[in-house]
Amino acid sequence: MTIYIDADACPVTRIAEAIAKKHGIPMTLLCDTNHVLSSDYSTIKVIGAGADAVDIALINLCRRGDIVITQDYGVAALALGKGARAIHQSGRRYTDENIDGLLMERHLAKKARRSGKHHLKGPAKRTEEDDRRFAESFERLLIEAKKDDNISGSNLIGSNPG
Repeated sequence: MTIYIDADACPVTRIAEAIAKKHGIPMTLLCDTNHVLSSDYSTIKVIGAGADAVDIALINLCRRGDIVITQDYGVAALALGKGARAIHQSGRRYTDENIDGLLMERHLAKKARRSGKHHLKGPAKRTEEDDRRFAESFERLLIEAKKDDNISGSNLIGSNPG
Protein backbone atom coordinates (compact mmCIF):
# COMPACT_ATOMS: atom_id res chain seq x y z
CA MET A 1 0.00 0.00 0.00
CA THR A 2 1.20 3.49 -0.90
CA ILE A 3 -0.39 6.85 -0.23
CA TYR A 4 -0.42 9.29 -3.14
CA ILE A 5 -1.13 12.98 -2.67
CA ASP A 6 -2.20 15.34 -5.44
CA ALA A 7 0.05 17.84 -3.66
CA ASP A 8 -0.35 21.02 -5.73
CA ALA A 9 -1.65 23.45 -3.08
CA CYS A 10 -2.77 20.60 -0.80
CA PRO A 11 -3.19 21.95 2.76
CA VAL A 12 -2.99 18.55 4.51
CA THR A 13 0.31 17.22 3.22
CA ARG A 14 2.18 17.55 6.54
CA ILE A 15 -0.72 16.10 8.54
CA ALA A 16 -0.96 13.12 6.18
CA GLU A 17 2.81 12.59 6.30
CA ALA A 18 2.86 12.49 10.10
CA ILE A 19 0.07 9.89 10.16
CA ALA A 20 1.62 7.83 7.34
CA LYS A 21 4.98 7.84 9.12
CA LYS A 22 3.32 6.76 12.39
CA HIS A 23 1.83 3.76 10.54
CA GLY A 24 4.94 3.06 8.44
CA ILE A 25 3.15 3.50 5.11
CA PRO A 26 5.11 4.95 2.18
CA MET A 27 3.87 8.20 0.68
CA THR A 28 4.45 9.91 -2.65
CA LEU A 29 3.72 13.59 -3.25
CA LEU A 30 3.02 14.59 -6.84
CA CYS A 31 3.26 18.20 -7.98
CA ASP A 32 3.88 20.12 -11.17
CA THR A 33 6.93 22.21 -11.99
CA ASN A 34 5.21 25.35 -10.68
CA HIS A 35 5.42 24.08 -7.10
CA VAL A 36 8.41 23.34 -4.91
CA LEU A 37 7.97 20.66 -2.27
CA SER A 38 10.32 19.19 0.29
CA SER A 39 9.89 16.27 2.65
CA ASP A 40 11.93 14.23 5.07
CA TYR A 41 9.53 11.29 4.69
CA SER A 42 7.78 11.24 1.34
CA THR A 43 9.03 10.56 -2.15
CA ILE A 44 8.44 13.63 -4.31
CA LYS A 45 7.62 13.33 -8.00
CA VAL A 46 7.69 16.55 -10.02
CA ILE A 47 5.57 16.21 -13.14
CA GLY A 48 5.57 18.47 -16.20
CA ALA A 49 3.29 21.51 -16.03
CA GLY A 50 0.72 20.36 -18.59
CA ALA A 51 -3.02 20.45 -17.98
CA ASP A 52 -3.95 17.47 -15.77
CA ALA A 53 -0.38 16.10 -15.98
CA VAL A 54 -0.18 15.50 -12.22
CA ASP A 55 -3.62 13.88 -12.19
CA ILE A 56 -2.71 11.49 -15.00
CA ALA A 57 0.64 10.60 -13.40
CA LEU A 58 -1.04 9.91 -10.06
CA ILE A 59 -3.64 7.63 -11.61
CA ASN A 60 -0.96 5.80 -13.59
CA LEU A 61 0.94 5.11 -10.35
CA CYS A 62 -1.91 4.11 -8.07
CA ARG A 63 -2.99 0.51 -7.69
CA ARG A 64 -5.65 -1.51 -5.90
CA GLY A 65 -5.30 -1.01 -2.15
CA ASP A 66 -3.49 2.34 -2.39
CA ILE A 67 -4.83 5.56 -0.89
CA VAL A 68 -5.21 8.83 -2.81
CA ILE A 69 -5.62 12.26 -1.24
CA THR A 70 -7.13 14.72 -3.70
CA GLN A 71 -9.70 17.46 -3.93
CA ASP A 72 -10.34 16.57 -7.59
CA TYR A 73 -13.49 14.47 -7.93
CA GLY A 74 -12.36 13.17 -11.33
CA VAL A 75 -9.08 11.87 -9.89
CA ALA A 76 -11.01 10.31 -7.00
CA ALA A 77 -13.38 8.57 -9.42
CA LEU A 78 -10.48 7.12 -11.41
CA ALA A 79 -8.72 5.98 -8.22
CA LEU A 80 -11.89 4.25 -7.02
CA GLY A 81 -12.17 2.57 -10.41
CA LYS A 82 -8.69 1.10 -9.90
CA GLY A 83 -9.64 -0.29 -6.50
CA ALA A 84 -7.84 2.39 -4.49
CA ARG A 85 -9.33 4.34 -1.61
CA ALA A 86 -9.69 8.11 -1.93
CA ILE A 87 -10.17 10.95 0.53
CA HIS A 88 -10.70 14.71 0.23
CA GLN A 89 -8.62 17.21 2.21
CA SER A 90 -11.78 17.89 4.24
CA GLY A 91 -11.72 14.29 5.49
CA ARG A 92 -14.68 13.29 3.34
CA ARG A 93 -14.14 9.86 1.88
CA TYR A 94 -14.96 9.25 -1.73
CA THR A 95 -16.91 6.04 -2.24
CA ASP A 96 -18.63 4.19 -5.04
CA GLU A 97 -21.86 5.36 -3.43
CA ASN A 98 -21.12 9.13 -3.43
CA ILE A 99 -18.78 9.77 -6.36
CA ASP A 100 -21.47 10.03 -9.06
CA GLY A 101 -23.32 12.73 -7.11
CA LEU A 102 -20.10 14.63 -6.49
CA LEU A 103 -19.20 14.52 -10.18
CA MET A 104 -22.69 15.81 -11.03
CA GLU A 105 -22.28 18.69 -8.53
CA ARG A 106 -18.95 19.55 -10.15
CA HIS A 107 -20.53 19.52 -13.60
CA LEU A 108 -23.42 21.76 -12.53
CA ALA A 109 -21.10 24.21 -10.77
CA LYS A 110 -18.92 24.44 -13.87
CA LYS A 111 -22.00 25.04 -16.00
CA ALA A 112 -23.17 27.80 -13.65
CA ARG A 113 -19.73 29.48 -13.74
CA ARG A 114 -19.69 29.39 -17.54
CA SER A 115 -23.12 30.98 -17.77
CA GLY A 116 -21.88 34.02 -15.85
CA LYS A 117 -25.24 34.28 -14.10
CA HIS A 118 -24.14 32.71 -10.84
CA HIS A 119 -21.30 33.82 -8.64
CA LEU A 120 -20.09 30.87 -6.63
CA LYS A 121 -17.97 31.55 -3.58
CA GLY A 122 -14.70 29.75 -3.14
CA PRO A 123 -13.96 27.51 -0.18
CA ALA A 124 -13.94 28.96 3.33
CA LYS A 125 -10.62 29.65 5.06
CA ARG A 126 -9.15 26.45 6.49
CA THR A 127 -9.42 26.07 10.26
CA GLU A 128 -7.81 23.92 12.94
CA GLU A 129 -11.12 22.04 13.14
CA ASP A 130 -10.78 21.20 9.42
CA ASP A 131 -7.28 19.85 10.08
CA ARG A 132 -8.52 17.79 13.05
CA ARG A 133 -11.41 16.38 11.01
CA PHE A 134 -9.08 15.38 8.18
CA ALA A 135 -6.54 13.79 10.55
CA GLU A 136 -9.20 11.68 12.29
CA SER A 137 -10.83 10.55 9.05
CA PHE A 138 -7.49 9.82 7.36
CA GLU A 139 -6.21 7.79 10.30
CA ARG A 140 -9.44 5.73 10.37
CA LEU A 141 -9.03 5.11 6.64
CA LEU A 142 -5.42 3.94 7.11
CA ILE A 143 -6.40 1.60 9.93
CA GLU A 144 -9.18 0.08 7.81
CA ALA A 145 -6.85 -0.24 4.81
CA LYS A 146 -4.13 -1.94 6.88
CA LYS A 147 -6.70 -4.32 8.35
CA ASP A 148 -8.03 -5.16 4.87
CA ASP A 149 -4.46 -5.63 3.62
CA ASN A 150 -3.72 -8.07 6.45
CA ILE A 151 -6.93 -10.01 5.84
CA SER A 152 -6.37 -10.35 2.10
CA GLY A 153 -2.68 -11.12 2.62
CA SER A 154 -3.41 -13.76 5.25
CA ASN A 155 -5.86 -15.44 2.91
CA LEU A 156 -3.01 -16.02 0.47
CA ILE A 157 -0.41 -17.20 2.97
CA GLY A 158 -0.68 -20.85 3.80
CA SER A 159 -3.69 -21.41 1.60
CA ASN A 160 -4.00 -24.80 0.06
CA PRO A 161 -4.45 -24.44 -3.71
CA GLY A 162 -5.76 -27.88 -4.24
